[in-house]
Amino acid sequence: MKVFTRFAASIMLLGFAQNVGAQAPATEYGTGLKISFNPESPKYLRFVFWNQLWCRSIDNNPGTSVNGESTATTNDVALRRVRMLAYAQLSPRYLILLHIGINNQTFSTGGGSGTSGIGGYGLGKKPQLFVHEAYNEYAVIPAIDALTKKVHKYNLYIGGGLHYCNGISRMTSCSTLNFLTIDAPIFNWPLLENTDQFGMQMGLYAKGRLGKIGYTVNVNKPYATAVLPTPGGAAVDNNGNSRAGFSGYFDYQFLEQEANVLPYRVGTYLGTKKVFNVGVGFYQNKNGVKLESKDSIISKHDIGILSADVFADLPVGPKEHNMAVTVYSVYYKNDFGKNYLRTTGIMNTGAKDDAFRGVAAMEGYGNSRVLMGTGSIWYTQAGFMLPREISKKFRLQPFAAYTYKNLDALNQVGNYWDAGANILLDGHNAKITLEYSNRQLYNSITKMTSGSKGEALAQLQIYL
Repeated sequence: MKVFTRFAASIMLLGFAQNVGAQAPATEYGTGLKISFNPESPKYLRFVFWNQLWCRSIDNNPGTSVNGESTATTNDVALRRVRMLAYAQLSPRYLILLHIGINNQTFSTGGGSGTSGIGGYGLGKKPQLFVHEAYNEYAVIPAIDALTKKVHKYNLYIGGGLHYCNGISRMTSCSTLNFLTIDAPIFNWPLLENTDQFGMQMGLYAKGRLGKIGYTVNVNKPYATAVLPTPGGAAVDNNGNSRAGFSGYFDYQFLEQEANVLPYRVGTYLGTKKVFNVGVGFYQNKNGVKLESKDSIISKHDIGILSADVFADLPVGPKEHNMAVTVYSVYYKNDFGKNYLRTTGIMNTGAKDDAFRGVAAMEGYGNSRVLMGTGSIWYTQAGFMLPREISKKFRLQPFAAYTYKNLDALNQVGNYWDAGANILLDGHNAKITLEYSNRQLYNSITKMTSGSKGEALAQLQIYL
């Protein structure tokens, strides 16, 4: 914690010292790096680049070793995301998008295939770029007619490829550029790296508006999974010759209407819009998991997920103060079969400590936590943009988040919380986020809570 405290203090001083004084989300960037082929033509090509650098101080789970050494605490610097996105409107009817990059490179993990040991191809080095999204889209009924400029109240776009037009919830299609907290809670992507590719699936989708109702529906071919079940054990990710997965999300937008050219849902508008939405969503995949009975009989189980959420981002108080409140709350009901459970740790550098003789946490090692499983999860986050008069150099947005998990595989509910603040040097285009994240731990034998651990994080984000 001392390391984090010193780092946070230096970051705060940097914010005061730099003469970058944006009082609102950056306006000089406009539409970003955009090339218009002809002023008279709707054809354009736009590029987006972003880096998210994390500095961390992690209280490791009991029995953790890092790079072969027993340790209770890990301090590191890591690359959470390094991405590039390009999309082009070839005509008023056609759009093509490509999104590539890396995730999660640490001093000992996240390296390219075949990296190990030390040297030029040592642990954690030379991560490999991969495709996050690649899809084509056609406007059946465009939002705006290119010739008459008439706004269509009812519109429809269809597309296909490796896409992010997800169902389930608003946060299942969240943008990674404008989070309220430092990151997503991860369980908002319940299929992550099992039957999807880092939140994306291969398939077809349709999206658009029916008046104030926004909708996204899709049909995808889930990626293959083949975890073997154990006799009498929990359901596991094994979909065999996978069946089509179906998902959708529908929201009613009471106030201002949100843009839907791209699938990415905004986390906080920083007071630039008046938005209040309620939404519902679902995911269904037949025979998505397998179980094995005590007498070794294999059976299959469907995956079914339902969600309901509410999002509000509203300016408050006198206009000259430029204050705003952001609130998002979502409820998930997940069914992956009997006692299905997943754990994870973001950029986890921890491993088992063979010298440890105590009772290990059920979650595993490092910063691993219970992610999700069959049962219910309720998540709420809230933030407040403080008055512009606090500083001429940056805007300050404190926030907090709470998660309640009631999962069938555990004998006690879990409570998790996060708290921190965004230091907005230039809106979301240049910001520093400080956060402390508290995670519940479970006893591996009783499956009851056995205390908690924390993680202090600082992120520097820049995107163009």
